[in-house]
Amino acid sequence: MTVPASSLQPPAPKSRKGILFVISAPSGAGKTSICRAILTLFPKLRQSISFTTRAMRSGEQEGRDYHFVSKETFEKMVTTGEFAEWAEVHGNCYGTARKTLKSASEAGADVLLDIDFQGVDQLRKSGLDGVFLFILPPNMEELLSRLESRNTDDDETIARRMSNAIAEIAESVKFDYIVVNDILEQAVEKVRAIMIAETLRTGRVLRTLPEEFGLNQK
Repeated sequence: MTVPASSLQPPAPKSRKGILFVISAPSGAGKTSICRAILTLFPKLRQSISFTTRAMRSGEQEGRDYHFVSKETFEKMVTTGEFAEWAEVHGNCYGTARKTLKSASEAGADVLLDIDFQGVDQLRKSGLDGVFLFILPPNMEELLSRLESRNTDDDETIARRMSNAIAEIAESVKFDYIVVNDILEQAVEKVRAIMIAETLRTGRVLRTLPEEFGLNQK
């Protein structure tokens, strides 16, 4: 008996939902440097580009670092419900577009989101399934040193960032993981390990296995 060729083909793998990796930290902790390194290590990882009302800094590019918009445009987007989360931080507004996260999840693509802790609260309350990581500096003295060495803020702004950092660090207990960024390369490796482990969680893997395995995939 000839077996139809179609019956010899393995069943198509079930579609996987993309994982949302959310990274937050006080200003100066190094989350931007960590995110850039992670994006290099995971070429297929998508970066969610936030919208912001702050001015573009030297070396930044529109659409790569942020979508730079006016306060009026940002407020209109808030009113029309275009943001999955948004917050005002240090006098400037930042937000993540809903369509960015939705399209990535439906395509099975993992997304890296770098946001303020206020936005994290909104994402959690919205019911989005995410992995939340908080980046800490080794100590407050080092945080101050990093802020001063950036040469992007005046003394008043640095003082405000340091003051806000106390409240932000207190929120770290609500996150799934805490990574101390003492040595950048080591911090990047820790974040990388977390992300790999999360892709292998039993619940996520089961949802993609063929039914012939007879495993609970709910």
